[in-house]
Amino acid sequence: MESSLKAVAVAAIFGAAFGTIASFSFLYLQGDDARIADFYAVENAVHVSPHSIRKAMDKGAANFILADLRSAEEYEREHIIGAVSIPAYKDPDTSAYGDVERITTSFAALKAANPGKDIIVYCYSTPCMTGRKVGLMLAQKGIYVKHLGIGWNEWRYFWEIWNHEQEWNVTDVKDYVFGGTEPGTPKLKVNSTSCPIGGELGC
Repeated sequence: MESSLKAVAVAAIFGAAFGTIASFSFLYLQGDDARIADFYAVENAVHVSPHSIRKAMDKGAANFILADLRSAEEYEREHIIGAVSIPAYKDPDTSAYGDVERITTSFAALKAANPGKDIIVYCYSTPCMTGRKVGLMLAQKGIYVKHLGIGWNEWRYFWEIWNHEQEWNVTDVKDYVFGGTEPGTPKLKVNSTSCPIGGELGC
């Protein structure tokens, strides 16, 4: 019996070692071109351009839902218009990452109520890890969300950083933010100049 257990343990160790070597070989010996292709495939699958979202808002598109991960208090003060609140923060200073059941249940319900729509999360800023942590949490439960390319701070306070120069004087950030407990509805702008580049490679 003891020898059988030793054999199983040795086999498990060798299996783990072989798996590690195989993974390393696949990742590091496939060549730069393949790794570059993988990187851009992931970037395009996960990240969503704020220009494409703004353009969609202007046209009244309904193929996506924005989810604000900041605290309910911050959401109520102001949020991207049309976004729903699924807080990953109890208050502005306290994360709620441990509240996995509530967060995953909320996103599962949002997905079920909006079949075929992309769910796009955003948090405080571009480098903020909240969206990434929540995205990983959800993926582990079989729920997949996309990530807005900027955060609330850039959307609200740094409009000129991510908008095209010709748009600075013809758009107003106040048209794209909303205060209160409800998401709000974006205004239709049929003559919008947002993202003048069309097609698959547009903004």
